[in-house]
Amino acid sequence: MSTRHFAWMAAGWIVLPASPLSPRPLVGQAGPEAASLAVVRAALDKYRDPIVAVHDGYFSTVGCIDFPAAGAEGEIPYPVGGMGIHFLNMSLVGPTLDSLRPQVLLYEPHGDSLRLVGAEWFVPTEVSRTRPMLFGRAFDGPMEGHHPLMPALLHHWDLHVWLWKPNPAGMFSPTNPALKCPDRTYSFQEKAPRLVKP
Repeated sequence: MSTRHFAWMAAGWIVLPASPLSPRPLVGQAGPEAASLAVVRAALDKYRDPIVAVHDGYFSTVGCIDFPAAGAEGEIPYPVGGMGIHFLNMSLVGPTLDSLRPQVLLYEPHGDSLRLVGAEWFVPTEVSRTRPMLFGRAFDGPMEGHHPLMPALLHHWDLHVWLWKPNPAGMFSPTNPALKCPDRTYSFQEKAPRLVKP
C-alpha cells in the first residue's frame, strides 16, 4: 500500500491520498513522562458529556461495535466482548502520542444516553512501522481497519484503556465482555481484524 495521509469524517472513515509520510519514532512512548492512569482519568472526565467531546473535536462513528466470537488464528486475539461507540478526534492522529489526549473516546449506549467507558490511542502504520508503547504497554496490532466503520486498508496499532468501566478481561484488553451493544440499528457484530505486516 502506498504511503498516505489519512483523514476521517464523523459518520465514517474517508481515506485521502496526500504527500508521503516517513515512518518515524513516536514521541510519548512509555517512560516517566506518561501520566498515571488516575491523572488521565481526571483529565478526561469532562468527556462524560459527549457534547463536550464533540466541541473539542471528537466525532462519533455512529455504530456500536461488538465482537461475539474471540479472535482466531491470523486475527487479533480479541476476547469476546464489546468496544462501544467510537468518537474520533482527527486532529490528534499523527506521529505524536500524548497520554492525556487519546485519539478515540469509547462510549456505551444506555437507553437514550451515552456513558464514557474508555479511551483508545490509535496510530496508523503509515505513521509508525514500529509498535508504539504507552503506560508501559505495547499496542495491539498491526491490524486491518475495523470494517464496515473503517476501511480494511487502514492498517493501524491501537491501545484500549477502560478507565471508567470495569473490564473482566483487564483494563488494557481491546474488548470488554461487560459491555453490550443494544439490539437495534447501528449495532455491529464484527469479526476480529486480521493481523498484517507493519
